Amino acid sequence: MSAEAARASEPPLLLRSDREGIASLTLNRPAQYNALSTGLMAELQGCLDEIAEDPSVRAVVIEGAGKGFCAGHDLKELRTRGGDRAFFQGVFRQCSKLMVSLTTLPQPVIAKVHGIATAAGCQLVATCDLAVAADTARFGTPGVNIGLFCSTPMVALSRAVPRKQAMEMLLTGEMIDSDRAIQFGLINHAVPQERLDEETIRLAERVIAKSPLTLKIGKEAFYRQIEFGLVEAYAYASEVMTTNMLARDAEEGIDAFIEKRKPEWEGR
Repeated sequence: MSAEAARASEPPLLLRSDREGIASLTLNRPAQYNALSTGLMAELQGCLDEIAEDPSVRAVVIEGAGKGFCAGHDLKELRTRGGDRAFFQGVFRQCSKLMVSLTTLPQPVIAKVHGIATAAGCQLVATCDLAVAADTARFGTPGVNIGLFCSTPMVALSRAVPRKQAMEMLLTGEMIDSDRAIQFGLINHAVPQERLDEETIRLAERVIAKSPLTLKIGKEAFYRQIEFGLVEAYAYASEVMTTNMLARDAEEGIDAFIEKRKPEWEGR
């Protein structure tokens, strides 16, 4: 069998299924605990780029196949290019672009976590807008244990988790369970494994019941204002609310509230 035929026979690195406005993306390298190889990151990036332009998708769920969510970067792939600075730079730039794309995606993104989420996998959870985890899931940034500080995962982690808790994870490399992940603010909910599918979809359905335009406006505003000083943040948010008030969906939502009826969103 040729190399090209062998590649064609391999399972896809990323699986996608859409149902009633929710796009579910499954990292599909179960034997490698869904480590983020350059190939998998490229597939996920391409899919997110498509979803960003697809108004039929109202929310995104990211999960992992097999025994865990994501074990971070593919260390074996990195070691095959030992000493190749340009390759390493390319990998981490690719990953950084992917994480930024999740933040700038118009649709809310929910991490659905089981097993482990470590290093760049923990970064992925921290980057998603919301996260639901099995109560048996574990999270960590263990790079320090192998001489490779989790510097890029630190960017997302330090924006999701208070400083002392983030530094404890980063400096010790120790794993935390779902209860501590909730306490730290890394995830929203921890549920029994058998209810993970149900509870994640339930959260997604609660989100997509809202105006898609309002969600887009709100998500963008959240991530922009959080980097501003207090006065600048209020000035920016005031302009966002003014623009939002002029939208048809805001008029419809307010009228529906006053008239005690369910709103009919138009996305404009």
